[in-house]
Amino acid sequence: MAALVESMFFAGREKPWHMLGQSVESAPTSEDAIRYAGLDWNVEQQPVFLGNGTKIMGNYANVRSSDGRCLGIVGDRYKIVQNSEAFEFTDALLGEGVKYETAGSLKDGKTIWLLARMPESIEILGDEVMPYLVFTNTHDGSGAVRVTATNVRVVCNNTLNMALKGAKRVWSARHTGSIQNKLDEAMETLQFANKYIEATKETFEQLHKVKLNDISVYKTIQKIVPIGEDLSDRQKENLKRFSDDILYRFYNAPDLKVLDMTGARLVQAVADTTSHIEPLRQTANYRENHFKATLDGNDVLDKTVGILLSA
Repeated sequence: MAALVESMFFAGREKPWHMLGQSVESAPTSEDAIRYAGLDWNVEQQPVFLGNGTKIMGNYANVRSSDGRCLGIVGDRYKIVQNSEAFEFTDALLGEGVKYETAGSLKDGKTIWLLARMPESIEILGDEVMPYLVFTNTHDGSGAVRVTATNVRVVCNNTLNMALKGAKRVWSARHTGSIQNKLDEAMETLQFANKYIEATKETFEQLHKVKLNDISVYKTIQKIVPIGEDLSDRQKENLKRFSDDILYRFYNAPDLKVLDMTGARLVQAVADTTSHIEPLRQTANYRENHFKATLDGNDVLDKTVGILLSA
């Protein structure tokens, strides 16, 4: 069970990564989305006092208006970005075509996120890919405002998040100075999402030119997931299971086995594995950690692309 999810909604019938929340048919407006997600509250800054009544100068408590919960202690340079501003930002960035698919609160309101689908899908080597923007914000002072571009293969819900040269995936701004000015600037300069989409298409076209056979597939997977002799038996078992899963999906996944034997097919098999393989031991916050990894990037996918394009 996803223990850190406090409130959220998801649009449609299929539950997303966290497996919790209120299902709605759609959330066509930011006003609806913010209400469904349980994010219709503000953050207020209040002074902090010692037990003897002495005020702590230069520090403030970020307090949630709905229930008075303290979300974190911050310095006097910290600028609040309200939940409503997050949705206003995404509305302005994507325009009338914005569709909110999920949004919610983690860690009792300390972290909030919203995932917005961009207006149009793209085609990469005959595969339909849907681009998204994920906006995350923290109210406890632990992190910056972040906007992350992520591409998802529609046919099997795989994430294709790779570090690509000349294409930015993440934009962020600290909670200092004029946050609103930074958001306004981002609305003018955040063309990175479209550039990232184009870079993804170009990268897969290059990967499609990398021809593979049974031997090179096996050897490449060995490079992607090396199993050293200095590892414990459990570590070896986990890595063997992981590499076997990649190999199995490469040859047997219905959407992949019909494709040519190329680097593009192997990258998709790795994406399939990293997106869907279940750990041997699930922790209480496994799904949140998996979501965080999706935002931060996929080291295994980056490694795979690097190996294939340097061959």
